[in-house]
Amino acid sequence: MRKSRFTEHQIIHILKSVEAGRTVKEVCREHSISEATYYNWK
Repeated sequence: MRKSRFTEHQIIHILKSVEAGRTVKEVCREHSISEATYYNWK
C-alpha cells in the first residue's frame, strides 16, 4: 500500500478546517490536494 504524504493528524486538521467554515476549494488549494482526495478522506 502506498504511503500518504499526509499524516493522520494532518488529514484531521484539514477536515476540521472545512467544518469550521472554510470552503473545500480554498482548503484544497492551500494544501495542494484535489477535491477528490478531500472527499475520499471524508
